[in-house]
Amino acid sequence: MTLSQRGLTRRQFNAGIASLATVVATTARSEAALPVIDTHAHVFHRGLKLAPGRRYAPDYDAPLSLYLEQLDHNGTTSGVLVQPSFLGTDNSYLVDCLKQTNGRLRGIAVVDPAVSVEGLRELDRAGVVGIRLNLVGQPLPDLTAGEWKGLLANVKALGWQVEIQRNASDLAVLAPRLLDLGVTVVLDHYALPDPKLGVSDPGFQSVLKLGATRNVWIKISAPYRNGPAGESFAKEAYPLLRGAYGLDRLLWGSDWPHTQFEATQTYAKNRQFLDTLIVDDRERAQVLASPRSLFRF
Repeated sequence: MTLSQRGLTRRQFNAGIASLATVVATTARSEAALPVIDTHAHVFHRGLKLAPGRRYAPDYDAPLSLYLEQLDHNGTTSGVLVQPSFLGTDNSYLVDCLKQTNGRLRGIAVVDPAVSVEGLRELDRAGVVGIRLNLVGQPLPDLTAGEWKGLLANVKALGWQVEIQRNASDLAVLAPRLLDLGVTVVLDHYALPDPKLGVSDPGFQSVLKLGATRNVWIKISAPYRNGPAGESFAKEAYPLLRGAYGLDRLLWGSDWPHTQFEATQTYAKNRQFLDTLIVDDRERAQVLASPRSLFRF
């Protein structure tokens, strides 16, 4: 069929082709401009004061400068520093690192439930956007206690998130309680189901249902923390999490420097695993960019 038979002049046809090329070019630029955000990493050095009662302490340094090298070498635009449990509630090194990087990084702090409002605001001004509850090996907090209710009310007022590391069966109970208090919830490391049960863990199945709330995010990070078959588990879990939460509620994290797994893990290895986990380039780019608003980038 000729152009005239289609009712098009050559000028109109060429204009349509030019318009299509513009759309394609604009889309390509837009995708190329998407940020690549690492939502889970730790920095520390051996000169820092360690928390009493810690379960673990590293015998090496993982300073800010080395983390920034990882970001640069792996094409990562921004990162989120999570306060290590072995440093307790002394967030001073975390805050110092955030201030040095002029907005490239955000922070997740560990605080005492009795922390003052001004203490939280000071962290907020430094670039902290949430608190972490690392409850592995710890008693579950009584969220109905006055100091916890007060803390969570302040967290909500600041627009912060509550990040939790705990096994899936307990998260299935804890997360709804936090949601009832109106806070945003982030679950670490695929929600840590029983490694023997994997995606069949009833706790993990309950965590999947939390996606419908649209106020829970989950980190597809550190598959190796889900047992020796962690990568296989992650490949089973990802499509289930994608279906339950949507791409905009999934968060990738490197878990650098992979505490207690340093011998087998690297930043590059974890970033490359994401490419095998999410083979579609656009889908992967969306996951890497989705933390932008949650972490206030």
